[in-house]
Amino acid sequence: MIKKIKKNRRKEVYTLGQHIRMSAHKARRETLMILEPMPYRACYPIFKLVYSAAANASHNMGLNEADLVISKAEVNESTTMKRLKPQARGRSYPIKRPTCHITIALKDNISLDEENQNFI
Repeated sequence: MIKKIKKNRRKEVYTLGQHIRMSAHKARRETLMILEPMPYRACYPIFKLVYSAAANASHNMGLNEADLVISKAEVNESTTMKRLKPQARGRSYPIKRPTCHITIALKDNISLDEENQNFI
């Protein structure tokens, strides 16, 4: 499930992916390597969120996709799905399936340049 949240202030666009079926630790590690095409499991939902945020920025705010940069990538833990696996002799074994929330924020490169000039 992907929620799309837009903020018009400072030309920044957020995309939030909720209840993604992987641990937050694994997704955090692979979010740091997002700029390289890596064959890890977390890369597909992260790239999907980045492309979704870029499409939101171009369609809803009229920004150029080539001028967007990732300003924030955040991964938080979510609920844990608890399941039971049958074992020998009528017993059960608990299985915990972690989920996470991934937030990607894209900012217009032109607005970043304007902010940097204000600090100088």
